[in-house]
Parts: sequence; structure tokens; C-alpha cells
Amino acid sequence: MAHFAKLGINGKVIAVHGVDDDRMLNADNIEDETVGQQYLEHIFGWPAPMWIQCSYNTKANQHLLGGTPFRGNYPGIGWTWDEDNQIFWAKQPHASWNKNIATASWEAPISYPSIIDDGVDPNVWSYQIWWDEEAYQSDNNTGWKADKTNDTNNPKTVYSWNGSAWV
Repeated sequence: MAHFAKLGINGKVIAVHGVDDDRMLNADNIEDETVGQQYLEHIFGWPAPMWIQCSYNTKANQHLLGGTPFRGNYPGIGWTWDEDNQIFWAKQPHASWNKNIATASWEAPISYPSIIDDGVDPNVWSYQIWWDEEAYQSDNNTGWKADKTNDTNNPKTVYSWNGSAWV
């Protein structure tokens, strides 16, 4: 089954529909996106160019089953089609984050922390990590925050990542 994103204003995804493979075949019996687009236009009355084929098995520009990734990500409603880069994008998570075209994902301006747990097996504790946009906007060297999963302090201690350690 092929999948198509239905685009609205400004390339926003407003629906995603499946199309049986036999509805995608051209006169030479080869799968063809334009045939699927024409079929969807006929069924739904939505212009063919506003249907963009996508891959159910593509996420962060990786094919989940080992195949060839297609158009960066399988989109959801509210995602945006980037025609120039041929990628579907989720909503930008934070104002400071940038598009990474190679991975078809949003990237924080500071690398993700390298220390995520106590390093023993099995873990006694790990960090619950999140991005704090306000902290980043006030000091561009910070942004990642965390607390420990087994922290019994009330309220929990919040740590800041300094680029090499939690402080």
C-alpha cells in the first residue's frame, strides 16, 4: 500500500491516506506517483499536485525495515511539506532548533548530553532530560535540563548540562 499526504495551505498536511498498490500502476505496469495523485483527485476532488507520496516506514531519514528512506519522515496532520528538500517536517519543537536536512529532524543548538544514567548495569538511576528554551535564550551555553528518576528530594533537584557534566 502506498501512502499520500493531503496538503493544505502553506504545505500543511491535513490528512494522510493509503492507496492500494494496483491504483498506482501506469500503462507500463510500474508504480507511478502521478497515477496515485490522479486517483486521489478523482476520489476526493482535491487537486492532484496537493497529494504527496510518503513512506509509512521512513523516520528521521531512515527506513525502519532497512529499505530506502523516502521523503525524510512519514508525516502526521499538522506537519509541513518542504518541497525544496523533499522532506516532511514536524512542527519546530523550539525557536532555537534548526533543521538537519541529512537526518530530516530538528536539532538543538547544543549537543544532547552524553551522560544519561549512572553507567552501571542494571541502572540504579537515569536522567530524565528535557530542553529548556528559556534557559537557552538567557545563556546560549545552556539548555539541557534533567532530574534523576530515583531522586527522593522534594522538590526534585534540577541539573543543567554544561557540555561535559551535569551541574
